Amino acid sequence: MHQAYLLTGRRRLSQEAVERAFHHAWQHWAEVARDRDPAGWVRAVAYDHALSPWHRLRPTHRHPDAPPVEHDRRALLDVLLSLPPSYRRTLLLYDGLGLDLPETAAETEASTPAAARRLLHAREAVAVRLPELADAGGLQKRLAALVGSGPAMAPSPARAVRTGGERRARLWTRAAIVVTTLLIGVTAAAAVTSPGEYRAPVAPGRPVDGVLPAAGPEKLSDGDEALRDRLRSGPAAGPGRLLPQLR
Repeated sequence: MHQAYLLTGRRRLSQEAVERAFHHAWQHWAEVARDRDPAGWVRAVAYDHALSPWHRLRPTHRHPDAPPVEHDRRALLDVLLSLPPSYRRTLLLYDGLGLDLPETAAETEASTPAAARRLLHAREAVAVRLPELADAGGLQKRLAALVGSGPAMAPSPARAVRTGGERRARLWTRAAIVVTTLLIGVTAAAAVTSPGEYRAPVAPGRPVDGVLPAAGPEKLSDGDEALRDRLRSGPAAGPGRLLPQLR
């Protein structure tokens, strides 16, 4: 937890990261038991959780805790927290815990030359802010002392951590089952309600150009209507004197 605190500057997040790492170790115990460095496995998971950028979105972890009272400890912690996460992690593993360069590279998932460059850049950044730690030996002693005497944090009992990990695993398993069931139900409903054949969608209407407007006889005027009525009311074949008479 002291190591996670040097990476984050947050006590609650440090304790959470370590407990979460042991949760993962218990869930993947077959893998951890065969690992040549079980402590390094747990440490890598704790570091990954502590340095996750998603914690910035959590209101309780946006700002670091109050810095240490001692000036030397506060100055070194401020410098560490100002480094990029990859530099911070490499410097803590190599100079703080005393891991060799290949082990540091393996735990940070980097090549050995890349880990060496990160270490050199981190040391240079510390030397700029704290010239008295320009010597690698002095920096290692200060970091080791900082790791060994961190803020007071009470870890949860092992049984409580294991029980919490099992409870969390059951919760995620049930959530996965519920989500899978919902997906199966939605897929089945879509398969039942969907049409059995392809129906092309109706094309949207559009205006047609070049078509003449509808034409017809013009509306009769009042005089025309009067003449029409007069013709309809008169004899069908004209005046009577023009009708032929049979003798």
